[in-house]
Amino acid sequence: MKRRGRFITLEGGEGAGKSGHAARLAKWLKGEGVEVLVTREPGGSPRAEALRKLLLSGHFAAQGPETEALVFALARADHLAAAIRPALSAGKWVVCDRFMDSTRAYQGTAGVDPKLLDLIDAIVVGKDRPDLTLVLDVPAKLGLQRARRSKPTPDRFEADGVSLHEARRKAFLAIAKREPKRCVVIDATRDRAEVAEAIRDAVAKRLKPGKATR
Repeated sequence: MKRRGRFITLEGGEGAGKSGHAARLAKWLKGEGVEVLVTREPGGSPRAEALRKLLLSGHFAAQGPETEALVFALARADHLAAAIRPALSAGKWVVCDRFMDSTRAYQGTAGVDPKLLDLIDAIVVGKDRPDLTLVLDVPAKLGLQRARRSKPTPDRFEADGVSLHEARRKAFLAIAKREPKRCVVIDATRDRAEVAEAIRDAVAKRLKPGKATR
């Protein structure tokens, strides 16, 4: 029976560089002899990708943040069942661009009761919480400038104002403070190479990937 893989998530606000650093981390892990699945949320499975289009287009915005949180949870449940859990069971490491903490930061700051979010996590995620969460921290104004340079037409969440994005940033940092055994905050204002090195150092220290194939 193969040893269960490790589950790493990258979290943070817009323009923090999560997707690029997820790819760089996966490349490094592969060099360490680790099989890796790189995925994202919302998305990561055919049904979840379909829901992603609806969520990011603002299709559910009028129904309120509770509805959005539930749709994110539905996408997450399918993503876990179709991609994440099978990969972990096969001994692969999973690197995911956003996961449950984004729902707490985004829909939580929009007013969703934390107890409801706890219940959603308990039902959908259960024991499959990340082994390590890397919170890429960048001031909201700088993050939005980066995001809008790379994608001129903002999606449902990118279009929100700086103050709301800064509230989300504080929510991510609060999560990291509450769960220091799971979370590491990475200063994402630095040069890309420096951020990538900090991410590798955190993963090497916490999860020791070189031992995964022994």
